Amino acid sequence: MQKQTILAVDLGGTKVLLGEIDHTGHVLTREKVASDVSSQAAATQLLLNQIDHYMKHHDTSHIQAIALDVVGRVNSATGVWEEIDPADPHPIALSQQVQDRFHLPCFIGNDVMVGTIAENLLGIGTVTKNFIYLAIGTGIAGRIVLNGQLVNGPDYDAGEFGHMVVDQTSTVQCVCGRYGCVEPLASGLGMSDRTHALYPQYMGKPQLQITPGQRIGTETLFAAYDAGDPLAKQVVDQALLGLANLIMNLTRALNPEAIRLGGGVTTGGWLVAHLQPLLKPLTMRFVREGVKNTALEPNSVALQGCGLYGFERLEGSEQHG
Repeated sequence: MQKQTILAVDLGGTKVLLGEIDHTGHVLTREKVASDVSSQAAATQLLLNQIDHYMKHHDTSHIQAIALDVVGRVNSATGVWEEIDPADPHPIALSQQVQDRFHLPCFIGNDVMVGTIAENLLGIGTVTKNFIYLAIGTGIAGRIVLNGQLVNGPDYDAGEFGHMVVDQTSTVQCVCGRYGCVEPLASGLGMSDRTHALYPQYMGKPQLQITPGQRIGTETLFAAYDAGDPLAKQVVDQALLGLANLIMNLTRALNPEAIRLGGGVTTGGWLVAHLQPLLKPLTMRFVREGVKNTALEPNSVALQGCGLYGFERLEGSEQHG
């Protein structure tokens, strides 16, 4: 008997992953292409094209539904992708478009939401039902799990931790309009932007070799930091302090038993190791399971969570059908 699967599609800032997921969260197939999130319309067309390509080149008889996770705000109940940019929303009935084209049930969610689902079902959620999942990549966002329940909020806007102010004296403006938010200081894109902005102040000093307009990877920044580069030190120290303040603020507000970090910036463990000395023991004393990187495969966590979310929604619809 063939395994029933969900075709999961994970839209990230730089790549789209497609793969079939079984009930246990195993990734049975995987394909990767570059993403395009320049607009919701462009991203939607890309997703439709990639699903179509997959369907034409694989045996799809065991696929029960399609599940997609996307960046931005998503109304999971209605299947509408509300926005990438809050200042320029373009709601798209993404679930309906996929269902109409491929004649399978389709469920959509936010990318960080599905990562948290994977963490809850396969990761730290098997140890404690009260934790925070924090994704640090191109941007910063997360989700709270309280008593085993993931908190999305009535407008599906909970977990936008990247827009918490961690430096009230900062002159760095966030896309949300405020100054001193943690995302433009400590995300992968934020650290790159800060490096470019501060570069003129370090002319003539030992410094990173950077190309104007080209994003600087955090692995490059972290290596330069370890080598004592003053520009990297300024950027990364500010990022570390901002993240530490974010984590401690969330801890005081929510009393989690664990905090798990995901996202590309956390890969390799450099970030979490350098965060530990900045986390005050008195503040963190009830985080019994610690602040650690997710034990799940970082390149698969969203895809796994997306598939598991698809099974949850499919089973729920069948029970109410």
